[in-house]
Amino acid sequence: MQLSKHFTLEEMEKSQTATRKGIKNKAGSGEIKNLGDLCYEVLEPVRAKYDKPDTITSGYRSPELSEAIGSKATSQHCSGEAVDFEIAGVSNLQVALWLTNNVNFDQCIMEFFDKDDPAGGWIHVSYKDGSNRKQVLTYDGKSYTNGLPDAKWSDGKMQN
Repeated sequence: MQLSKHFTLEEMEKSQTATRKGIKNKAGSGEIKNLGDLCYEVLEPVRAKYDKPDTITSGYRSPELSEAIGSKATSQHCSGEAVDFEIAGVSNLQVALWLTNNVNFDQCIMEFFDKDDPAGGWIHVSYKDGSNRKQVLTYDGKSYTNGLPDAKWSDGKMQN
């Protein structure tokens, strides 16, 4: 099922962990609506900006799958409001900086960010229809900090 021009329900439900553990990971109608909103409001603008495919590493998660990977059933992934992704060849920090300044979102987290590897980790972003906090966090694997890491920019590109 096509959720938007470039994103499908299949890629949002895909999970190697669910397959390995025999966990059903199928979104219901409410979750599918939320995933469509997330695609249109966040992922499609990112895709248009970078003109490269977004690689979805985690989209919808059933509550059982969420708990199986050490998360909670209350995660926004379980309601179809969150996705983890990367864009090959573009640093996650660069994408997150553009995203937080150009689209409406609920939460944007640079997950497992390593200042020595700007392409490391991934971007977690969520969207809620009508009530977005615009919360920006960085998680280094140990703790959360407010905001995105500092970066030096020149001509729209991150400088090392």
